[in-house]
Parts: sequence; structure tokens; C-alpha cells
Amino acid sequence: MHELTAAFIFLFAVIDPIGSVPVFIAVTKDYNEREKRKIAFKAVLFSALILIFFIIGGELILDAIDISLSSFQIAGGIVLFLFALTMIFGESKPETEIKKIKNTTETAIFPIAMPSIAGPGAMLAVVLLTKNAEYSIWEQVQSSLVLIVVLIIVLIFLLLATKVQRIIGDAGASIISRVMGLILSAVAVANVIEGIKESFNFL
Repeated sequence: MHELTAAFIFLFAVIDPIGSVPVFIAVTKDYNEREKRKIAFKAVLFSALILIFFIIGGELILDAIDISLSSFQIAGGIVLFLFALTMIFGESKPETEIKKIKNTTETAIFPIAMPSIAGPGAMLAVVLLTKNAEYSIWEQVQSSLVLIVVLIIVLIFLLLATKVQRIIGDAGASIISRVMGLILSAVAVANVIEGIKESFNFL
């Protein structure tokens, strides 16, 4: 149960469902309610397919190019840490991604599915949570189910986006995004330390 809770917090922090709400509202402001629901479902579906692909094939790709999982864990931890720093000190996730809307019409895929939901951090996270050498098939299935739960939460937030936005406002979404960044930075450091231990056989 502790491992599943940790996986949930990790994925919730890196995917940041609340941070996707202002992005969704801004990018769907010219659509009616029915079209907004279709975009929300489509965005979450695309995100799920992308992340499940990385769960299934991420480690296989690493093996094919002869990169050890510990090296990937160190690199992934560093990338996650840098990503977390941008969430804490830079523009928050909503502020950054809303700026990208002007250049796209594929609203469900970009910027909602990518990079708002299934961003680089989330792709790295699902690979690290389903390492074949460390986790059994059942444990990997459990992590995948946790991912599905987080994506369902994302879908709920998107479907209730207007109400959520009314309650927390842009400032609230920005604050929550920064708190998620702080949690993510701690997880990233832990991944780097674990990767170094495995690479150098430290106890």
C-alpha cells in the first residue's frame, strides 16, 4: 500500500492534473460544452496511449540501444529535477502552456495531451515506476492502474474545469503547480541517488 501511495503521489505531482485546468479552459474557450467534453476525453485517451506505450516499450528501447536502467534513472532524475525547478521558480505550468495555444489548432493533442498531461516528465516517470529488474509483473500492473486512476482524476478536473477554475483561480492553480514541483524535486533527487547506488553497487 505504501508503494502504491508513493507511486500515486509521484504521478500526481509530475502530471499535475490541476495545472491542466487553466490550459484546458484557455484552449477550449471558443467551443461549446459538448465539444469541450469530446476534447477532454480525447486528450486523456491520447495521454493514456502515450504513457502506456512508454510503460510497455520504454525499457525495451533502452535495452535496444544498450543503455542501463540505472543510467536512465540518473538522467531521468536530473531531467525531472530541472523540470521541477521550472515549476517552482519559473513560470508555472498553466502560464507556460497557455502561451503555446496561439500556434496550434490540434487542441486535444497539443497542448492538452502533450505536453500538459503526458509531458516528458510523465514519460520518464512511468518508465522508472515499471523497471523490470526491480518490479514484478503484478507490481508493474499495479503502477499502471495507479496511472489510470491519475488520468481519470485528470479527466474529472477537465470536465469540471470551469467550476474548478472558479474555485481556485489562476493564482491557486499556480500555487498548486509549484507545490507539486517541490514534491517532484524530492522524488527526482531520490531517483538520482538510487541510480548512483545501482551503478556503483553502493549499499
